[in-house]
Amino acid sequence: MSKAPHSEAGGNLPIDAPLHADAQTAWALECDVLVVGYGAAGASAAIAAAEAGAQTLIVERFDGGGATAKSGGIVYAGGGTRQQRLAGYDDTAEAMYRYLRIECGLADGDGAVGDATLRRFCDDSTAMIEWLESIGVNFDSDPQYLRTQPKTSYPRDGIYLYYSGNEAVKEYAAVAAPAPRGHRVRGSFLSGRTLFETLRARVDALGVRTLRQSAVRRLVVNADGAVVGAELQRLRPDSPAAKRHARLMRRAEALHNVAPGWADRLRAQALAIESAEGERVLVRARGGVILSAGGFIFNRAMVAEHAAKFAMTMRLGATGCDGSGIRLGLSVGGAAARLDKVSAWRFINPPSVWPQGIVVDAQGQRFCNEQVYGAKLGVAMCEGHGGRAWLIVDKRLRRAAIREALFGRLWAFQSIPALILMLFAPRARSAAALAARIGMPGEALTRSLTDYNNGVRRGDDVLGKSPAFSAELTQPPYYALDVSAHSKTFPCPAITLGGLRVNEDSGAVRDDAGGDIAGLYAAGRTAIGIASNHYISGLSLADCLWSGRRAGRAAAQHRHHNEDREEQAA
Repeated sequence: MSKAPHSEAGGNLPIDAPLHADAQTAWALECDVLVVGYGAAGASAAIAAAEAGAQTLIVERFDGGGATAKSGGIVYAGGGTRQQRLAGYDDTAEAMYRYLRIECGLADGDGAVGDATLRRFCDDSTAMIEWLESIGVNFDSDPQYLRTQPKTSYPRDGIYLYYSGNEAVKEYAAVAAPAPRGHRVRGSFLSGRTLFETLRARVDALGVRTLRQSAVRRLVVNADGAVVGAELQRLRPDSPAAKRHARLMRRAEALHNVAPGWADRLRAQALAIESAEGERVLVRARGGVILSAGGFIFNRAMVAEHAAKFAMTMRLGATGCDGSGIRLGLSVGGAAARLDKVSAWRFINPPSVWPQGIVVDAQGQRFCNEQVYGAKLGVAMCEGHGGRAWLIVDKRLRRAAIREALFGRLWAFQSIPALILMLFAPRARSAAALAARIGMPGEALTRSLTDYNNGVRRGDDVLGKSPAFSAELTQPPYYALDVSAHSKTFPCPAITLGGLRVNEDSGAVRDDAGGDIAGLYAAGRTAIGIASNHYISGLSLADCLWSGRRAGRAAAQHRHHNEDREEQAA
């Protein structure tokens, strides 16, 4: 794929054809490394470049933080981190690698990254946590919770190490010794903002300059096709236009989860201000440009073109996740891949007893082990079953789940949707009658329930669910909880995983022929990376941090290469 579509719907940034520089090009600003996008990947890239001695400039369309600041602040790490050792886990980089080989697709011969890259990621994992701690990030659990590593979509405050993927599921545990690897940044509630502000403090301490409310509209290339800079559209700081733009974007981000249509209208107004009031600024980058502007879940046109099966999900992330970074790379001949890969989060834990029920599709067929990580269930639901699914529970299970939702110290975003689903779910005295109420084949649902109960009694679930997550469903009435992807009551959030192809040693963007595009790098969800096959909690942030540092070091080194060439030419 090499075309770079324009996209303005809902405030998506239009991308222009590249500008060709020559000796007369009037650069307004110059730097060694130009970082486009300021989330975890961009901040990490800027830190690495600056620490390598490069004069670094970050340009950010909004205020900074992106999807990182709105995230739960989970960093996937293992190999024997200090937090794991304190909790009594003797994890190894080899066990982490063996587990991630499955998630990354290498075990199936369709790896998102190469084997050597995954090994480096795992070998570097403990050191990455130590680096984050060295700049002020805290991952320590409260002492009373040191040995509490629950199965949950997001742990409560005090618990900062937990099982954030499929590590303990039987089919995975048979391959790699399980260990909790979800390292949550210590903070109140969603701690992604805490992570970003710590990264931002390090960026500022290094003297990296940041231009906010500055959108990159096109890249600049030289006669050889190398990327040598970018053209920004910048709102003057503290101008009335900049203040209006900031107010609109604060409202859009605040409203997105509850009124996405309204939020899109606010984004469109903000884009109109950028287009009408923004000043064009040319920035020269002597070492290279790093694209770290997120994925494309907010770009409806791109999702419809590449991942239509996920169009009904809730867009998760920030406004900048509009594919602009990917489209910038495509505009200069970059190649993209895995754009059909999306992570859709259908968590049914907590309540912790819900996985004892069965999830069935519109035909009444059970199709997934309910114990698995929520994104595995969500992807199976969207890709193979039209995004439709119901969680079937009985009276006993429903009562236990309601008690946990009311008194189990769950987050409101976990307990309230669960309670609404359970209080208003269709019910019936038999599986056949329940199927009739929701328009499902009665024989199929009856068979699914009977087969499941028989497996529980045998201790051998046909889909591999462990006994700890299994229980007979024999106490009517039975309830059908609609957990479909389009549910407004129980939203199914999604992020995109595909991006630009990169050189896995440097993060340099590659063209369709597999060659590096000189001067252009990508990191985080703008690029293909560790998380570009299957997502588990914390893997995207870990990849953003790791790939950002990789790109920052490489771009800084490329600056030295260019300086040597200029000296030789002189």
